[in-house]
Amino acid sequence: MTLLDLWLSRSIPMCLLLQSLVLMALCFPSASMCPKGCICQRDPHLHGLNVTCSQSRLKEIPPSLPVNTVLLRLEHNQIGAVPDQAFHGLRLLRELNLSYNAVETLGEGAFSGIEATLQVLDLSHNRITSVHKDAFARLKARVIVDDNPWHCDCALQQAIGGMAHNHEAAARVLCRSSELRDQEGRPFLAVDTDLCNLAKRTTDYAMLVTMFGWFAMVISYVVYYVRQNQEDARRHLEYLKSLPSKPKKPDEADDISTVV
Repeated sequence: MTLLDLWLSRSIPMCLLLQSLVLMALCFPSASMCPKGCICQRDPHLHGLNVTCSQSRLKEIPPSLPVNTVLLRLEHNQIGAVPDQAFHGLRLLRELNLSYNAVETLGEGAFSGIEATLQVLDLSHNRITSVHKDAFARLKARVIVDDNPWHCDCALQQAIGGMAHNHEAAARVLCRSSELRDQEGRPFLAVDTDLCNLAKRTTDYAMLVTMFGWFAMVISYVVYYVRQNQEDARRHLEYLKSLPSKPKKPDEADDISTVV
């Protein structure tokens, strides 16, 4: 066997192996991109990936999620926040499950980039108390928000107002706390007060009280200043009266006698 034959006999299998690896990487790119602690399976119906990260003790949303994710399950973890644009780039995402986590608030861009495709968003059983007024504004998905300790305020009223197509979700929002104490423990839709105007009126009252306080303080200072000056003037006058009169000179007495 010549040297060329020996080289070919060894190089051809290597080339075939490399081609196989390249084909696998092209056909199954998600296998190497699946986040740690998650399971990625191809969905035969939706032509994308089902990414399951449930009960993985995650404290944050996994970075670098596969771009062809259609179903993302993050329930039963310890995720405490949803950063702005956390799911940006997942243009095929149709269902997002974030239930049973520790999310406390939602910003304006929490679901930026997935508004057009998302169909189901599960945020139930979290610790959400407040949301940005535009957090759900562009979402067309069915939103599930049960069992969260909502604080009913102006921002939440505006956010709920932007979910006109999601009346079922809005009806399940219960006020754990509220700007109006008589609304605590009641459904949010039972609040018939404009909380935004209430906040504005509260601010106006606070400004009025502050201005009145400053005005009263200025008046008090002026009154004190006038009385103090009057007291000082009275004391000075009494001091002048207490001084002995100046004796007359002899020359002045002679002049007076001559004139007489």
